[in-house]
Amino acid sequence: QVQLEESGGGLVQAGGSLRLSCAASGGTFSSYGMAWFRQAPGKEREFVATIKWTGGRTNYADSVKGRFTISRDSAKKTVYLQMNSLKPEDTAVYYCAADKTPYRLGKAEGDFGSWGQGTQVTVSS
Repeated sequence: QVQLEESGGGLVQAGGSLRLSCAASGGTFSSYGMAWFRQAPGKEREFVATIKWTGGRTNYADSVKGRFTISRDSAKKTVYLQMNSLKPEDTAVYYCAADKTPYRLGKAEGDFGSWGQGTQVTVSS
């Protein structure tokens, strides 16, 4: 099973940008779809973005479409989330996740079996 570790969170003003990174170890990174989820205080964890194992296809939540970009570097076993035009409602703990099943582009939380510990993103108004 792959182990995941996120980094890059922090405090940013509305309209600013952050780039999150998720480093993977163990497992076969290049065979699995990867995703970002987030959980705001008092809310359930929600889907943000997912990327195919080849990196050639992506899906985004409507709330982040056009502002966030997910990408991956298989040589570095790392997935990224570039977040631009941040809004206070983007404030949440962001989690990286790896699909349970190889060669699938998952989207539901139950599709993913490995999770990072999360990184806090706070957007001030």
